[in-house]
Amino acid sequence: MSRLQLAIDVADLDEAVAFYSKMFSTEPAKIRPGYANFVIEEPPLKLVLFENPDTGGSINHLGVEVDDATMVADADLRMTEEGLGTTGVDETMCCYADKTETWIEGPDKIRWEWYVKTGDNEQFDSISIRRS
Repeated sequence: MSRLQLAIDVADLDEAVAFYSKMFSTEPAKIRPGYANFVIEEPPLKLVLFENPDTGGSINHLGVEVDDATMVADADLRMTEEGLGTTGVDETMCCYADKTETWIEGPDKIRWEWYVKTGDNEQFDSISIRRS
């Protein structure tokens, strides 16, 4: 199974959490300073909120959350074979999670993340980690 991810910048995190909790009848799966995410079953959606008063109401990035790292690698290979430039598959810590991910940028500078969450952590800023 996979689900689309919508990551948006919001001016006021508390207001946005209250609104989206009501809209989707779902409480956030995770809330941290300046950050919240929802795992919505219907429609299948991962909604991520980044508090940013200067760019509230804009798309931060889009993504596809998948079940395992093989699906990330397969997507990266497929996109690369289609001639699209990806970042390559990497192990990262970002947004309070451990992830295997690849990124691609669309024609209008919309960033897409193809990823699987592999664990939780308290790191917000992106850090690539190499596992041997």
